[in-house]
Amino acid sequence: MTNHDEATAVRPLALAWVGRHLEVGERIVGTEALHGGITAEMRRLTIGRRDGGTRDLVLRTFVDVKDAEDWLSREAGALTLLPGTGVPAPGLVAVDPTAAHCEYPSLLMTHLAGRTVLDDEGLETRVPLLARQLVAIHALRPAERPRKYVALTTADTVVIPRGADAAAWAAAIEVIRKSAPPYEGRYLHRDFQPGNVLFDVPPAPSEGARISGVVDWAATSWGPADLDVAHCSTSLALLHGPAWGLRFAEAYEEAGGVLAAAASERLYWQVRDGLAFSEEVQSVSRPWREAGRTELTTRAVEERLDAYVTTLMDTLG
Repeated sequence: MTNHDEATAVRPLALAWVGRHLEVGERIVGTEALHGGITAEMRRLTIGRRDGGTRDLVLRTFVDVKDAEDWLSREAGALTLLPGTGVPAPGLVAVDPTAAHCEYPSLLMTHLAGRTVLDDEGLETRVPLLARQLVAIHALRPAERPRKYVALTTADTVVIPRGADAAAWAAAIEVIRKSAPPYEGRYLHRDFQPGNVLFDVPPAPSEGARISGVVDWAATSWGPADLDVAHCSTSLALLHGPAWGLRFAEAYEEAGGVLAAAASERLYWQVRDGLAFSEEVQSVSRPWREAGRTELTTRAVEERLDAYVTTLMDTLG
């Protein structure tokens, strides 16, 4: 097996578990650490086949993560639901949510071609693709609903960035003190954002990019479409500037998606998600820097978050 360093090596029990889920005559011939995740270790496993060819699998491992069993069970449920729906997602090979077989809770899935694209260049063509993909996810009607969404922040846990517009943030916090508005439930990815979408980028720009996969289904939930849209909007605002956060909601509707009818209800979800990022700027921005966006320091992302929250309160309030 290639790559024996600590970052890529698969632990012995997990190695044996993976081996039991390979086809006859197959073996692991290489491993590679995948970067970009926040909560899980991700490794690509190159599988040697009997005919001399190879195929790739991905091993997702939660090390000392409190909700690992819940997350992996939800992801396994999603990956079981998605085949045949037209939503490009990995195929489930095996799951060990309670670490009955592996050192830590783990999930084994097929590997999707493509790569994440976080650059500013080409964004105007990617945003409609992202919006259409999210509309397709929200159109799914599973026989068994996932659990209800969980709000990721409260009015009392918001972290106001240094030097932020105090009046805008105070007003935003008051927005989420209110009860959530009524909504029509939808199947939510719950972490739909550019870091979890793979693009098949052609050699010639004129051919256009296409989405080749959506990954990280561990937080799938049932809730308002507005919440998923708000999450992607905030991510786009932090990656590319506040205007792109507002643009994504427009693109979602242009793609046939339906958001809350009242501006005040839309504002609630946009603000709720924006404020949730206030507690996670450091952990969210690190994978972006690792992916090449080195200018997105924690401080720079805090400033963009402040600009976005202020824009929301000015534009939608």
